[in-house]
Amino acid sequence: MSDAVANATDPTTAVTVEQATTGTELFADRRDVVVMRVDGELLDLSREVVPGTVVEPVTVGSPDGLAVLRHSAAHVLAQAVQQVNPEARLGIGPPVTDGFYYDFDVAEPFTPEDLKKLDKVMARIIKEGQTFRRRVVTEDEARAELAAEPYKLELIGLKGGASDEDGSSVEVGGGELTIYDNVRGAGRESEQVVWSDLCRGPHLPSTRLIGNGVQLMRSAAAYWRGSEKNPQLQRVYGTAWPTKDDLKAYLERLAEAERRDHRRLGSELDLFSFPDEIGSGLAVFHPKGGIVRTEMEDYSRRKHIEGGYSFVASPHITKGRLFETSGHLDWYADGMYPPMHLDAELDDDGVVRKPGQDYYLKPMNCPMHNLIFDSRGRSYRELPLRLFEFGTVYRYEKSGVVHGLTRARGFTQDDAHIYCTREQMRDELSTTLTFVLDLLKDYGLDDFYLELSTRDPEKSVGEDEAWEEATRTLEEVATASGLDLVPDPGGAAFYGPKISVQARDAIGRTWQMSTIQLDFNLPEKFDLEYTAADGTRQRPVMIHRALFGSIERFFAVLLEHYAGAFPAWLAPVQVLAVPVAEAFDDYLGDVVAKLRAEGVRAELDTSDDRFGKKIRNAAKQKVPFVLIAGGEDADAGAVSFRFRDGTQENGVPVDEAVQRIVTAVRDREQV
Repeated sequence: MSDAVANATDPTTAVTVEQATTGTELFADRRDVVVMRVDGELLDLSREVVPGTVVEPVTVGSPDGLAVLRHSAAHVLAQAVQQVNPEARLGIGPPVTDGFYYDFDVAEPFTPEDLKKLDKVMARIIKEGQTFRRRVVTEDEARAELAAEPYKLELIGLKGGASDEDGSSVEVGGGELTIYDNVRGAGRESEQVVWSDLCRGPHLPSTRLIGNGVQLMRSAAAYWRGSEKNPQLQRVYGTAWPTKDDLKAYLERLAEAERRDHRRLGSELDLFSFPDEIGSGLAVFHPKGGIVRTEMEDYSRRKHIEGGYSFVASPHITKGRLFETSGHLDWYADGMYPPMHLDAELDDDGVVRKPGQDYYLKPMNCPMHNLIFDSRGRSYRELPLRLFEFGTVYRYEKSGVVHGLTRARGFTQDDAHIYCTREQMRDELSTTLTFVLDLLKDYGLDDFYLELSTRDPEKSVGEDEAWEEATRTLEEVATASGLDLVPDPGGAAFYGPKISVQARDAIGRTWQMSTIQLDFNLPEKFDLEYTAADGTRQRPVMIHRALFGSIERFFAVLLEHYAGAFPAWLAPVQVLAVPVAEAFDDYLGDVVAKLRAEGVRAELDTSDDRFGKKIRNAAKQKVPFVLIAGGEDADAGAVSFRFRDGTQENGVPVDEAVQRIVTAVRDREQV
């Protein structure tokens, strides 16, 4: 580190600059430092910093460093595409989770062979060690230089309107317009600008720092800036990591995730399907999947009864007026199915005698639960009132985001709405969070953190004071849980802030599970009241709570978490009895009968398959317990256990075997 730094005893912490310098000089001995944070802003290392400035080194392995690495890789991809196809027009190329993408306007879609060729061209660019050089330009200069790039010209016109949602913020939206040049032979007389792109930056100092931890993954069609009204471009996805070993580990995680994909397992284990005749995002559950789903729901019902919830039910369709009152038609109409216009009456001449009304498939259960609360007068003695429903809802997800059971168009929420007094609010939130976490643990998930979603002023209703109180209360309850709390600015629903439980699965992926939302606004919109102890009419507080999120999505998460090998209590078939020969069918049939009498889902394999194939079939179906019996077992009144990992335990007395299985199911053991 240069002598321009004071108090730089720890090279990983921020330092104070004593004389004018650059990040390149400051961190000349730190190859892992790729950008710097100056007064909170990420800047290229080549930028000058003035005395008194606080500078923090940003390493390539940090979240910000990874984002810069991936954005730089996206630029190299775009350079490679235009090197191969000079007619390709450039869209946007932001970093994303685990990688990057870049959108292109090209005559023909990219093929897998094209991606392999681009990988090689990118490798050459990276090996050259081209310098990323920042250049400030005026709007007129940018338009002149990028005259052949219509999408870049549109971005120049955005100025302050750039968005993180469509990726445009990586190009424009800062205090000034900048172009990054890729320079070959920087610092030498022969230096040459070989490619340029509109970009805010920052970037790595050199393409060489991208290293060999980059790989293109796939291509797909994508609308320009995410709008179906815009032209369709071709998007190339890639991934980038600090080292080749990091890339290899990521690809192995992807392969494991593919093996666990719930859509594949759903077909292999005969759990559910998505018939074309029904429509996209609408699943049917087969008998085995239906058993798992029923077990999930039944256990949840028992726990809700213990937790003091009352069960309700509501229809799948309602008049549009209800969603006008709730605000969903103002804020959520794009996510709802189109209305059905019904009940119009015409006279003989075709003239409307009685106008019809719009009916909607419900996307939420909360408005109907409000009507249940408001169906009669309520006393403070009834509060907290906890209403619970397995309510099926319908949301018109865009076809590009529909994904098996995890992003469906029709699904069943385990939905609860709790009505309480202001004084009960904090305790009720704390109790609800504990209830949620305990129940998730019962299903085998136990690695959590919390996310606090706060107000988006552009997409919300209600008074500032109510939002502030609700947000503060949720934050205090979340902090008291002892779990890590991560902010999600602007992620709240339009009616109130929320806590969401984020759970990590067996391979380290994070899934949003339960949500708890605090709402002062819908009780106001529905004019909900209760009679207080002093006889006055008071407004209740409303807590929205979905534990699974949806049955379908939670089913998919568990299926992938367990890789199809459900714990014994959830498994569709808990025990499969396989006789060594037909002569032992009756013997094992009696064992199966004993298990069924104890409520165990046990089956006897009497198929014509050979014994070895029956064992292989049981393994493919991931049955928790396979019981085997031959002559020695029958003579001893015993069975042999065969487990999922291929191990076997012989000579277990029948009564002991039955008890072990019953205990494993009762205690929700994984075997």
